[in-house]
Amino acid sequence: MTTLEDGDMHTLSSELPAMFDGMKLAAVATILYVIVRCLNLKSPTAPPEITYQDTLLSRYLLKSCPMLTKEYIPPLLWGKSGHLQTALYGKMGRVNTPTPCGVRKFLPMQDGATATFDLFEALGDHSTGDDITMVICPGIGNHSEKNYIRTFVDHSQRQGYRCAVLNHLGALPNMELTSPRMFTYGCTWEYAAMVGYIKRAFPQTLLVVVGFSLGGNIVCKFLGENRSNQDRVLCCVSVCQGYSALRAQETFLQWDQCRRLYNFVLADNMKKLILSHRSSLLGMSSSNIGDADLSRLYAATSLMQIDDSIMRKFHGYSSLKEYYEKESCVHYIHKVTVPLLLVNSSDDPLVHQSLLGIPRTLSEKMPNVIFVLTQHGGHLGFFEGAVLFPQPLTWMDKVIVEYTDAICHWEKTRPGCQTTGQQDMNSCLQNTRVTLSG
Repeated sequence: MTTLEDGDMHTLSSELPAMFDGMKLAAVATILYVIVRCLNLKSPTAPPEITYQDTLLSRYLLKSCPMLTKEYIPPLLWGKSGHLQTALYGKMGRVNTPTPCGVRKFLPMQDGATATFDLFEALGDHSTGDDITMVICPGIGNHSEKNYIRTFVDHSQRQGYRCAVLNHLGALPNMELTSPRMFTYGCTWEYAAMVGYIKRAFPQTLLVVVGFSLGGNIVCKFLGENRSNQDRVLCCVSVCQGYSALRAQETFLQWDQCRRLYNFVLADNMKKLILSHRSSLLGMSSSNIGDADLSRLYAATSLMQIDDSIMRKFHGYSSLKEYYEKESCVHYIHKVTVPLLLVNSSDDPLVHQSLLGIPRTLSEKMPNVIFVLTQHGGHLGFFEGAVLFPQPLTWMDKVIVEYTDAICHWEKTRPGCQTTGQQDMNSCLQNTRVTLSG
């Protein structure tokens, strides 16, 4: 039998504090490693990667928009995490959000639905002296009262832009539907009604088309559906959209970047929104939604299940594949001939990297398209700040207005070969692909 002598006990007791100190250091090192990895702290900041054709217009835009070529610097401690950027956008929207004052407009639709949008007048003259209106389409289930929309509208108003913001059908709280239909992934009816109203009410105004996330899909599809939709449109900006619902469908079922979890959260929010209009969607005689569809809705854990049981039936699509094919802008965006800025983030947890080949290829082939891919920003985050606290205005807000200002001045003072719109612009442009990466 082995026994410990007094000397051995003394040696062991003297070594215990050192052992525990080593364990503490190991634990701290592990925690720090996890924090560094989760917050992506080792990732360097860099200018956006820009893909475009070397044309007179693109050279002018890159010279006039320094934010496109300089580093985007997110808040030091958490801004390099796409998840935290996305979570902060989703939970708070923005910080120190202003409250712009607008007027709500109601537009009756042919099927009995009532489209609404909020109209905000400019707070001063635009630097060109022209009358310019931003026609804005928010993200999924969003409206003019969302914080990120209010922040962008206030910033745009102060730069001399009138703003019209679509309220997605069924998204406004405490407003009942007047037909058994809600907004869908790519239905442009309400957005077209808003644009038509603006053109009639302000015959002298020029339009800037802006879409966020799902709204980016809608505005690009709207412009490509009919050439006349591009009349009086100066440019279009799309931020953080996925371009093809059919191709995105598979990626939303994957667990990398926690995409399946985001899918569940978005589906749960969408489910609550649909159920808040249960009486309108089920009670009207023209409804395509039945009790069996409602039962499937209760059991749904993904957006695809909700789209299949509810959303596609608003427009009578026979299958989920047909719904995604017909409502995605990927089949229309190549018909857009006005200047088009497509913005995405590499760490967007909702938009898979495989989908970014669509805007990249488009910008390589079309002289009017610039594709901007930031390294950080998440989904509609793009917060800026020194260490911890973000600034009220985001990189996204500033870039959209900076690009739009540049386009407005280009139209005002563009070279003589560009005097009659898209046909002349295409004939003047060179077809050299250029890719910038930080």
